[in-house]
Amino acid sequence: MTVGTNSSPAASKAAGTPSLGAVPAQHPGGGRTGQDTADLTGLGIDPDDLPDGLVIADETGRVICFNSAAARITALTPAEALGARIDRALPLEDLDGRRWWALTDPYGGLATRRGQPERNLLLPGGREVLVSARYVRAHPTGPLRRLVVTLRGTDARRRTERSHAELIATVAHELRSPLTSVKGFTATLLAKWERFTDDQKRLMLETVDADAGRITRLIAELLDISRIDSGRLEVRRQPVDIATAVGRHVQALTANGQAPDRFLVRVSRSLPPLWADPDKIDQILGNLLENAVRHGEGTVTIDVSPACLANAAGGSGTDKTEKGTAVTVTDEGPGIPEESMGRVFTRFWRGSKRGGTGLGLYIVKGIVEAHGGTITVGRGPGGGAEFRFILPVGAPAYLAQ
Repeated sequence: MTVGTNSSPAASKAAGTPSLGAVPAQHPGGGRTGQDTADLTGLGIDPDDLPDGLVIADETGRVICFNSAAARITALTPAEALGARIDRALPLEDLDGRRWWALTDPYGGLATRRGQPERNLLLPGGREVLVSARYVRAHPTGPLRRLVVTLRGTDARRRTERSHAELIATVAHELRSPLTSVKGFTATLLAKWERFTDDQKRLMLETVDADAGRITRLIAELLDISRIDSGRLEVRRQPVDIATAVGRHVQALTANGQAPDRFLVRVSRSLPPLWADPDKIDQILGNLLENAVRHGEGTVTIDVSPACLANAAGGSGTDKTEKGTAVTVTDEGPGIPEESMGRVFTRFWRGSKRGGTGLGLYIVKGIVEAHGGTITVGRGPGGGAEFRFILPVGAPAYLAQ
């Protein structure tokens, strides 16, 4: 990229630096590297390599650095921006239509200011951009030596906001049905208790209990998503008998009406001791087995075996492997289309069949990764879906010594 500098004698005025409302001496052109850009290249960083837009103005308010990301965001070429006044190169307005540079006045405002926090501003044509500024001074209350502005597009923020809106809409929809049921049955029982037989009362109360459980599970999912997204999902490691946990879930499914011969459990005899959060393991197994039963067909096979888990933090430029336990859940249904496999663990993915919140596999992936493990999806030998997760043994340090 081309970077210009300003060598105007106006920069050395003892009276201070000009405001953007004044017209400083004309910029003589490019050809030399500005000090701020030289600092970046000295570190082996080219401004064009930065992911965000970078615009630097000198002490007279003229642009001396305008990287390629800034050009992409503003639709302005570096040749057009370099040497121009910052307020003309970036004619920013706030959401009320006020000129941002006139409001902030970086060159003529208080000398104690250090910058501007990130905010949403508008470029010509109504394009939104996230802008923050840093005021570089020779000393804390001295005149402005450099004005450093960073620009970011709003696409990522819009995607986040859209995801949050979808989550709220999904939760509202899923809560409405059980809450309506709970309200209807309780109101009916309170108003007409004497008119119902004991069997009718029991049926209504069982329905209320089931719907309340559904609400509880949905709230638990929301809390898990919040912890996963914020990196605060706690894992309380204890010794876990993974084979017993699998057997318990299979027994629960057969008690709920599934045929016992639909499940095939194969457990290796040489499993290493597994330290994990037993409640979180139950969440993983419950979700994967329920999905296999609901969306798959034929026999559901659960394989539990020792495995090696790659650890990129092994050092010396090579991956280090550690002992782990692998659980593979396979069904004989139609499987997951190839084009959908990359989206299986994202929010709201439901496959070809509707129903549910579409958050279960997203939570499963978050739990597995919180344990330091991995989870993959593929096609099983019979053509159905195959989910395989590997958890590190995770023994406490005092046991590993």
